[in-house]
Amino acid sequence: MQTNPKKSPGKLYYLIGASGVGKDSLLNYARSKLEQKPVLIAHRYITRAVELTGENHIHLSVEEFLTRQKYGCFLFHWQSHKLHYGIGQEVTYWLSLGLNVVINGSRGYLEKASAIFPEIRPVLITVSLDKLQIRLEKRGRENAEQIQERLQRATEFEALTHPNLITLSNNGELAEAGKQLCQIVSH
Repeated sequence: MQTNPKKSPGKLYYLIGASGVGKDSLLNYARSKLEQKPVLIAHRYITRAVELTGENHIHLSVEEFLTRQKYGCFLFHWQSHKLHYGIGQEVTYWLSLGLNVVINGSRGYLEKASAIFPEIRPVLITVSLDKLQIRLEKRGRENAEQIQERLQRATEFEALTHPNLITLSNNGELAEAGKQLCQIVSH
């Protein structure tokens, strides 16, 4: 096994934000721009089938997910919207090599993730409610009532606090926020 001459461990960035703020788009942008940097973007393990658009995740059946959870294969794991989400233990190894790692996290799991990994750096992606509504309507996944529920839940992020919290606005062009995200996770 090859060791990295960099002695300090990498940093763990925990991307969060309301549905529709552009987390997946920002992660895809970062993947294309950080290929030569010591930064890895972890894939989530989810009990949801892979779609042609949206998040690039690893699909597991519920049984497969629970087996992996039972044997400690996940650094983090949570449930949301009747689905199981996990971040693999491989992240710990990558960090030990001095690599920075970006994960797509959950606001509801942030407190527990912080207890497991106190050095975690949450990156809150924000967007104005009017832009969020337009994005949710364009993607066509939710009906009008569900969009209103998502907008209401989005306001709950305003109260989020964490000692290492970084806030990133995605109100403008994707490339603008994408460049900022790349700068944040590269340091």
